[in-house]
Amino acid sequence: MEENLDKNNEVNKELTENTTKPNSEEIKGPKSEKVINMDLNNGDSPTKVVIKNEINTPEKPITKPKKELPLEKKPFKEFINIHLIPSLTEEINQRGLEINNINLTNTKRPIAGDKCWVINCEIKDTCNFWLSFEKDDISSLKSISLSKPNQKPSIIESFLIDEKRITLKLIISRILQRLNGQKLIGVN
Repeated sequence: MEENLDKNNEVNKELTENTTKPNSEEIKGPKSEKVINMDLNNGDSPTKVVIKNEINTPEKPITKPKKELPLEKKPFKEFINIHLIPSLTEEINQRGLEINNINLTNTKRPIAGDKCWVINCEIKDTCNFWLSFEKDDISSLKSISLSKPNQKPSIIESFLIDEKRITLKLIISRILQRLNGQKLIGVN
């Protein structure tokens, strides 16, 4: 009888140890079962005792996909050369005009003569314009100069000075607005 009690105590101890773990661990991993046949009823048929044993498997951390930077937050040269110039070229071409030359250089600003980043664009038989950035940052002070073909620019105007958030679409629309305002592209 005492022998059966000792076996009972062992089984109860194992059961207690395995069932007192926090509930959050129960969710973590797969479980295995251990079956012990024990004679608990004084020689009658053996009773099966099932002991559940948890196997701790390391949890895989869930990584969020990285959000891609907005175009406007990309490095200056990348934004200008990969996004602004091709998009501007496409917009101008859609209006039936042809661009002879468009490029970004760190050179002297037309008229003012200070060194800055300048997008120089020559639209065939229509006009030239120079969009200048004071620094290699699209949010820096900007100016625009316009001229007819084979002429030098005579005025320099501030560009997008009141805008808090500069976007690709905004820059393109305002360039086209300036060209249209001077009746250089399309009809007013």
